[in-house]
Amino acid sequence: MDLITTTLSFLVLLTILVFFHELGHYWVARKNGVKVNVFSVGFGPELFGYTDKNQTRWKFSLVPLGGYVKMFGDSDVSSSTHETGNLSEEEYLTTFKAKSVSQRFAIVAAGPIANFVLAIILLAGLFIFVGQPYSVPRVSNVMEGSAAEQAGFMVDDLVVEADGQSVLRFEDLQRIVQLGTGDAITVHVERDQQVVELTVTPKVDISFDSRGNEVKRLLLGIQSKGSSYKKHDPWTAVVQAGVETYDLSIGTFKAIGQIFQGQRSVDELGGPVRIAHMSGQAAEAGLATYIWLMAVLSINLGLLNLMPIPMLDGGHLLFYGFEAALGRPISDRTQEYCFRIGLALVLSLMLFVTWNDVGYFQLF
Repeated sequence: MDLITTTLSFLVLLTILVFFHELGHYWVARKNGVKVNVFSVGFGPELFGYTDKNQTRWKFSLVPLGGYVKMFGDSDVSSSTHETGNLSEEEYLTTFKAKSVSQRFAIVAAGPIANFVLAIILLAGLFIFVGQPYSVPRVSNVMEGSAAEQAGFMVDDLVVEADGQSVLRFEDLQRIVQLGTGDAITVHVERDQQVVELTVTPKVDISFDSRGNEVKRLLLGIQSKGSSYKKHDPWTAVVQAGVETYDLSIGTFKAIGQIFQGQRSVDELGGPVRIAHMSGQAAEAGLATYIWLMAVLSINLGLLNLMPIPMLDGGHLLFYGFEAALGRPISDRTQEYCFRIGLALVLSLMLFVTWNDVGYFQLF
């Protein structure tokens, strides 16, 4: 794959995701009367930028792995420490610290929410102009010796429910199986105008990618009657995009939970190198694939930032929750120690996923 294509596709994708995330913080902050000093895509030294009429410096910085909005009165980009002692009353009222708990909560939550909104917009656009992947969940073939054959699946069975979840598309069934633990699941099918209950235990299929890395998949061993794309009107597209965003979010939470429980390998966690590689592959596959990847990563970015870890948006929201419950903010000393721990956790996670990428791509 062309290195320039990979690099450019990764930078464009990351810039859009970070921009929308920070735009969420910025927009809600301004709506609540908070002055914003800096809007940065990236960290480190400034590459280029400009200052608008509200005295906000919009800039692109050297290290493109993230971004931040620095608000007036904050002494750092995390809004964890403030310098408001020398401000007039009028100036103080435009600081983040001066706002109520609910206002601060809304400003911080706006970043992840913006990522979910972006995902819905991108997916809705795909469903309008390209179509939503849609295969009728009717069985056209049962593989010999498969889990489905052992469970009693038959050709022309219409799958209506799996593992307690409704199945409207064959893609729904695939997602349910792939996000399972490999244990037996109950599947309801329509057969000869009757609902039949089947119990099937997916089999593990092991293959190898182009780099020799082992890839495991859970399979039932059935095929649907072809695949297609179903275009929607704008309203239906937005609704379906919202459902897809919800399903992808729940799926991500399930996968993370399975990793903690030891049911899924930590090798599945990828970092910047793997994301860059996926960006290049998606760009080569076409605009629709690239937009789909951008939507999925936007959802993941929103979910990551909602994790209750100090330094991330979720950590701030947790502090504001305690403040609302206690009627007073957590002490500065406690917050400082928590932010140090949070920084250590975030850096450790970055090192771990980068090491995973090194192993995945066999860089050494």
